[in-house]
Amino acid sequence: MSPLTRARCAALDAQDPLAPLREEFRLPDGVLYLDGNSLGALPRATPDRVAELIEREWGQDLVTSWNKHGWIELPRRIGDKLARLIGAGSGEVVVADSTSVNLFKLLAAALRLAPSRRVILSERDNFPTDLYIAEGLTALLGKGHALRLVESDALAAAIDAETAVVMLTHVNYRTGTMHDMAALTEAAHRAGALMLWDLAHSAGAVPVDLTLAGADFAVGCGYKYLNGGPGAPAFLWVAPQHQERFSQPLSGWLGHAEPFAFEPSYRPAPGIGRFLCGTPPVLSMAALEAGIDVMLAAEPAALREKSIGLTDCFIAAVEQAAEGLGLDLVTPRDAARRGSQVSFRHVAGYPVMQALIQRGVIGDFRAPDILRFGFAPLYTRFVDAWDAAAALVEVLRSRAWDRPEFHRRAAVT
Repeated sequence: MSPLTRARCAALDAQDPLAPLREEFRLPDGVLYLDGNSLGALPRATPDRVAELIEREWGQDLVTSWNKHGWIELPRRIGDKLARLIGAGSGEVVVADSTSVNLFKLLAAALRLAPSRRVILSERDNFPTDLYIAEGLTALLGKGHALRLVESDALAAAIDAETAVVMLTHVNYRTGTMHDMAALTEAAHRAGALMLWDLAHSAGAVPVDLTLAGADFAVGCGYKYLNGGPGAPAFLWVAPQHQERFSQPLSGWLGHAEPFAFEPSYRPAPGIGRFLCGTPPVLSMAALEAGIDVMLAAEPAALREKSIGLTDCFIAAVEQAAEGLGLDLVTPRDAARRGSQVSFRHVAGYPVMQALIQRGVIGDFRAPDILRFGFAPLYTRFVDAWDAAAALVEVLRSRAWDRPEFHRRAAVT
């Protein structure tokens, strides 16, 4: 195979059907942004939408905007839009709270559906907050529940008669490895267990069809590939067959059947609405909706094709020039098992990433030694992948990373 060149990457950009959507984002000059899997870029529509909400809806219409501008409907309205990205139907998704809080709700509800089982099963390398939430819930319940962790390749065999719910992140946050959602869901159901998926690194980046996979529950993040802004609200999905059977522990007023009846006792709302809790953060909701609207302008198949192309190009560009420089690819080479990111291991991972950021190539670092690069198909170009690879190789060859300021750890890595 002939070596990859920058000219070849530019040619791919010229043929890219998603290229016009890059103009829907504010991207600073001189920056190669490969961290959309941590915080998505700013859609151009977002500042105007939020300003309109502040100036007119809040500033002029005040509290009447809950009805006049449909603020009260935001969790469900945006949920219905988001459902189209994850293979769900209308009335099956709500946007609310954080991923961690939503995970707590769903795990608690799932355990109530499996009263004779006591195990939450997950993989050892799952995102830590998911494991922490499971640990905290089992301790709070005090009924002998336990979180059991196994290696990724042992998951299917570990699901047994004690397993109440299998809790997995679809795309691993460090390595970018993507689970076979349908196969693992089937394995869970075959053992009588429920299946909960965390879509934080999937929604908006890789194809997801929760209905086709037969999953039971899902949570996801709004500020990564969905471009909802820092701390954007998260979402949760419950399969229709479970919605009326479910009860969740955070029985707040907006999850009540009639919130404005102000009854002294809780009655759950029908369907997915019972998973709401408190008042929605309207400004954040508006920003998230702007990000999702851009995402809905893209064909899902085109997103996936470009994601695979970008990650393939980056891997090839790095490896054809980085031999002997200490990089070890940890992301699967098989595109079918890869999310929209590429991770390399390097003994000096943290200072290498800081040197890259200083040069305008923004990825991130994940302990203990992972250089992580996220590829958002809506706005990342093939030449960005090439130029980022060239910068990485140059930083390693020159040892530009080995300066004191690059070794000092910041609060966020």
